[in-house]
Parts: sequence; structure tokens; C-alpha cells
Amino acid sequence: MKVTSADIVISAVKPEQYPDTQLPEFALAGRSNVGKSSFINKMINRKSLARTSSKPGKTQTLNFFIINEMLHFVDVPGYGFAKVSKTERAAWGKMIETYLTTREQLRAALQIVDLRHPPSKDDIMMYDFFKHYNIPCIIVATKADKIPKGKWQKHLKIVRETLQVETGDQLILFSSETGLGKEEAWKAIRGFM
Repeated sequence: MKVTSADIVISAVKPEQYPDTQLPEFALAGRSNVGKSSFINKMINRKSLARTSSKPGKTQTLNFFIINEMLHFVDVPGYGFAKVSKTERAAWGKMIETYLTTREQLRAALQIVDLRHPPSKDDIMMYDFFKHYNIPCIIVATKADKIPKGKWQKHLKIVRETLQVETGDQLILFSSETGLGKEEAWKAIRGFM
């Protein structure tokens, strides 16, 4: 897909702040520091619309990005890693859960995992959450450029088996550095529009 426009619309924490549109939405979920912002920036051909940070846990709101005036990416706070209080983490959890379970415009979730490591307990929990609530899921295994090409299939197999990926859920090999998997990811997204 050729992206001609992309902007951040709003950073929301509660439903009344969500954009009042019927545009399809795609939630991006992943561990803190897994590369969600880099994924967004690569998908929309922008260097820094989504702010990347070396400090995990920077995203603390639901960030709505409008793309080509036809869909929203919704970047949700990363899980697992952020150095925040239990109270704050519980509040994020509630905010994310409310969005994921009540938003009618949500078409699918993109779960971003790091191809270099087996999915964490949090990754498994998130995938199970999507399955429990019947939220379609596209799994994006990023940082492929950090692994020799000959080992990609082995690593994808580990991701598939650890998450127990259901038949029909796509698992896409991706690199924010090289753009590998970008077209495939857009194709998967378009399949839900």
C-alpha cells in the first residue's frame, strides 16, 4: 500500500477520547522495546511519526494514527518490561482491555514479537487474550535482519509453537531496517478492511 498521509490523531486513555469515526482500526501490541514504533514508522515510510525510545515503557496512552484517511493504527502501551508501579500497570491493563474488548472499529490486532527470542509469558498471555475475545490476530516477528537468513525458519517455528498459533493466523517475518515483510503486512491488514 502506498502511504500518502499519516498523522497522530490523539493519545487517549478513555473511550470518550477515541476518535469519533467508523474507520477500521488495527491495534499494535507487544512487549516494551519490541519495536512497535519502528514497525509503524517503516509501514508508513516516516522516520519518526511514532516516537522510538531506548527507554522501554514510553507509550502510556492509546496512540491513534490515521493513515491515508482510511484506517487507524492504535499503538497500545507495551507490556512486561516497563519500570512503572503496580497501580499504574493495573490502570494500563484496564485501559488496554477496555479498548480491545469494546471498540467496534477494531478489525484485528498486530502482535509484534522479537524473532530473536522465544515469545515471553506476556506474549503468550496476550495472544491467548486475543483468542479468548475472538480478536483476529496478525503476528509480526520483527528484527529479522538481526538473524542469519538460514535460521529464519527455525526461529519462526519457535514463535509458532510457543504461541500455539492457530490455523488461519498469519505469522509475518519483518524487519524495520530492511523493509522485509512490509508488503505482506499491508496485505494482511487489507484483508480485514
